[in-house]
Amino acid sequence: MREIFDSTVERLFADLVTPDAVRAAGTGNWPAELWAALEESGFGLAAVPEALGGAGACWADLCGVVRLCGRYALPLPLPETLLANWLLGVCGQPAQAGPLSFAASGSLKLAAGKVSGVAVDVPWGRNVPALVAIAAGEVPMLVLLPVEGASARTLRSNTAGEARDEFAYESAVPLLAVPLPANVPADVLLLGGAMLRSAQIAGALQGMLEMTITYANERVQFGKAIGSFQAIQHQIAVLSEHTAASVMGAEAAFSESAETLARLPVTAAKVCASEAAGIGASVAHGVHGAIGFTHEHALHLGTRRLWSWRSEFGTLTYWSGELGRALCQGGAAAFWPSLVAGQLETPAGARA
Repeated sequence: MREIFDSTVERLFADLVTPDAVRAAGTGNWPAELWAALEESGFGLAAVPEALGGAGACWADLCGVVRLCGRYALPLPLPETLLANWLLGVCGQPAQAGPLSFAASGSLKLAAGKVSGVAVDVPWGRNVPALVAIAAGEVPMLVLLPVEGASARTLRSNTAGEARDEFAYESAVPLLAVPLPANVPADVLLLGGAMLRSAQIAGALQGMLEMTITYANERVQFGKAIGSFQAIQHQIAVLSEHTAASVMGAEAAFSESAETLARLPVTAAKVCASEAAGIGASVAHGVHGAIGFTHEHALHLGTRRLWSWRSEFGTLTYWSGELGRALCQGGAAAFWPSLVAGQLETPAGARA
């Protein structure tokens, strides 16, 4: 199934997700034709169980798709739609047609069947009809909130020009509200967002590595290609190492995640990807020189996303701290078993 997914998406993106299309979306133009093509292909429902109208794909099947979203700088919420519909399916709810997003941060509370609070940093919030969030209550509740039901909204964008909006709700009636299953942690959307961004960063780095190698072999200085100079070769080797590490981290995180998300692999993947994003962007711009900073060159379409995505759904410092605290909490005796099992003790002491 994965080979079919990857080849189909790559053909689609190669035809429709051009640098010009990405630049146009950055000015606020919703790429309706591209979303229609994605929706027709059914990829937004890929992670939904077949019984609920989806393709029943597992996360291991979808890692390549999310990486390609990063490689082509897809200006659409396909990764967010995948995660939102997956969580609806985990909670036994039918998938939602059309684009979806989710709020991993905020202060939403559910009381008497109504939601109040703030949903912060919602990816593509202004472009979707509804968003998934976890609301606090007697038990954590999965809620589906209509964007139009917000009492106030603040429109923001990240460094790449992608929408990251804030919505305030005051006694809003959710489209649905169901208890979160006991085996699903309350920070599932933060964890899921980190997993998505780790794969998108890996894909963006793959695209930048290819672009950098091509440029180094084409750009001639002092009578020969700059790629023949040892200093440039060393920099490209560093970029290659971090790209490979981020790809393997993302693959492990997706492969180990099923009905619940694997906390240790996801944490490690986001730490690895966030570190690689900064180093990779620096190397790519260093090799390209001044031309890489021009608006006309496509390099910034990747690097601006790397600078944005590395901080979304937990920074390098945040996830490193979570990893360190969990390992220290387990003690020296649990260190190696935790690594072998791919599990960490959560702050509450439950396995995750």
